Amino acid sequence: MEKQEERVSVVIKKGDVVEVVRGRNRGKRGKVLRVFPGKGEAVVEGVNMVKKHARPTQDNPQGGIMTRENPIKISNLRLVCSRCNQLTKIRRAKVAESHFRVRVCKKCGEIIDKV
Repeated sequence: MEKQEERVSVVIKKGDVVEVVRGRNRGKRGKVLRVFPGKGEAVVEGVNMVKKHARPTQDNPQGGIMTRENPIKISNLRLVCSRCNQLTKIRRAKVAESHFRVRVCKKCGEIIDKV
């Protein structure tokens, strides 16, 4: 039986600064490089590093062992507010006289999405 992908409600976007709150990388902060909403995972810069053995190619004639970031579950990440520099939850709010909804820090009220 094939596993079905559940689409997760994603509050984290590419370019956000996040902190790991669970797991062996707890306390590490980094910038989100990619988000996979179908899998509920994100790749964070400098977090969950793994070693990958690469065979020699034309692009990399030396080959060898390379380190790279592996995806981490979004449920293990919390957004860091740029103004108050604390872990925060977000709420959605409408910008005045607009149809856009933006992400807002629940602690300080700072708009996280720059429209």
